Amino acid sequence: MNKLFFAMALLFVGMSVNAQHLGSEYRLKKVIPVAGRQGIAIDSNYYYVSDTKVLYKYDKQGNLVMKNDQPFQNPEIANHFGDIDIYNGEIYCGIEKFEYGRGYNIAVSIYDAETLKWKRDLPWSPESGQVEVSGLAVDREKNMVWMSDWVDSRYVYCYSLETGQYYTKMQCRPTPYWCQGIFIADGKMLFTSDDGEALYNIPDNIYVADISEVHFTGLQDGTEVVKETPFSVKLDKKGKPVMRKGKIAGGAKAGRVELFREMSDFRRAGEIEGLSIDPVNDDLVVLNNRGTLIVLGMSQGPFAEEGYTGEIHELYIYEKIK
Repeated sequence: MNKLFFAMALLFVGMSVNAQHLGSEYRLKKVIPVAGRQGIAIDSNYYYVSDTKVLYKYDKQGNLVMKNDQPFQNPEIANHFGDIDIYNGEIYCGIEKFEYGRGYNIAVSIYDAETLKWKRDLPWSPESGQVEVSGLAVDREKNMVWMSDWVDSRYVYCYSLETGQYYTKMQCRPTPYWCQGIFIADGKMLFTSDDGEALYNIPDNIYVADISEVHFTGLQDGTEVVKETPFSVKLDKKGKPVMRKGKIAGGAKAGRVELFREMSDFRRAGEIEGLSIDPVNDDLVVLNNRGTLIVLGMSQGPFAEEGYTGEIHELYIYEKIK
């Protein structure tokens, strides 16, 4: 009986260490400067930070442990990391070739958390309608991975980790403006939302939506309009929309998006990026960039009149109050 009790206690401890839970109120605990400007993932011992073209590994005191500055298997077709996540000792990264407001060659690249080395890719389905990947999050309960789209933040896109195939997408209502990163806990998805400017010092926000019920829709044979951009359609010589036949998204979940937190306690509003929750203590950790002008998601130089000489990247670590 004592052995059974001990084994159950160990199981409970293991589950509690590896389960992230959302709070309703947070208090800023500390700020840690980092080298990366894109995403954050957390396991029991380390912070993993993505830069545009680099993966970093920090201890939780903010000391750099390791980096991989040549992470792309095919750098000619991929030049950009977004927000990241970690699951079962592997770092999940949304990668693409990003050029002034548009992403190409999207994939989910998976790296070993111990070495930061690439292991494998999951394929992307362009028929889903996704045109950029700003971040991704693993749903540990449902064994799925979701990707956000900065260019067209109306939707987030879901893939099955069991099959590696496209599963469904969720329409965000209302749309979180320029979604930069996502994270999933307790059947809810958090979104970081960048307001698209840094000049006016307006705070960015975090939003939340319930994803406890997600049904398979997949791809199906059908007809849809051909788009020139996410918000405009291609027209023929008679001015009518051009249609295409083939595989299209078979449906979508409707998601109700609500404000979770206004990030008014950043040292300066700039460009909010990725976020994560610490599996050890449920700290909410958010990456923010400050000090430079941002145009279409790319830094254009420092606010010299404010004393900045370059962009500053920081992890804001919030303890859960309740």
